[in-house]
Order: sequence, then structure tokens, then C-alpha cells
Amino acid sequence: MSPEKQPAPKRFLLIFNSPPYGTSAARDLLDIALTCSVFEQNISLLFLGDGVLQLLSNQHSAPLRQKNLNALHSSLAMYDIESIYVDADALAYHGIEEEQLHIDVSSLDTDTVKRLISQHDVVFTL
Repeated sequence: MSPEKQPAPKRFLLIFNSPPYGTSAARDLLDIALTCSVFEQNISLLFLGDGVLQLLSNQHSAPLRQKNLNALHSSLAMYDIESIYVDADALAYHGIEEEQLHIDVSSLDTDTVKRLISQHDVVFTL
């Protein structure tokens, strides 16, 4: 009897394009990423537009009565989520340098962002 062949993991891309607080979108996408990683799927994260604000260091979310996302972002490597990308134009628009971000990211130009999206089986955005 031959062993059953496991299906190949899907390539998931989660696109973060909302600011870190005010809605649950950022937290919801992070929950999806962590859940997918538990099931050994290939996860990539892409931060576009206002989504790059989620990655700024030293956020103070207590006055908003929301959990700080920095700790959760810092734990992504423990879930084998290491493919984290940001849109270079969004960083420039917000006047943010990569050194101001609290996790390591790869900065991409617009054409590379388009290619990245097309290389994934499943794309989520909120």
C-alpha cells in the first residue's frame, strides 16, 4: 500500500493596507497568518499604503484600548513567517525609513509588488 501523498502547501499572501488601530483589520490578518502557519502553509506578508504604519517601533496603543501589534509582529519568526515585504512608495509617502520599523522587511518597488502578488495561490486583504 502506498502512503497517501500530502498536497503541496499553498502560498498565501496577506496584504495589510490599513493603519494599525481603529479597526480590527490588522489584528484579523495577523490571526489568519498565524493560523495558516500552524497548518504549515507558506505565508508572506505585504504592507501597502497605511499598512506600513503597523510596523513602526514604539507604538503606544493603550490610550486606544487596543493591543499593541509590535509584540505580535516580533513573534512572526517563531511561526516561520519570515517573508515580510513593504511597498517602498508607501514608506516614502509616510516619510518612514526602514530603520524606523521594528522588524526586518524587504522593501519592494511597484513592479516587484505586482509580481509578488501574482506568485501566490491565495491573496487576503482586509
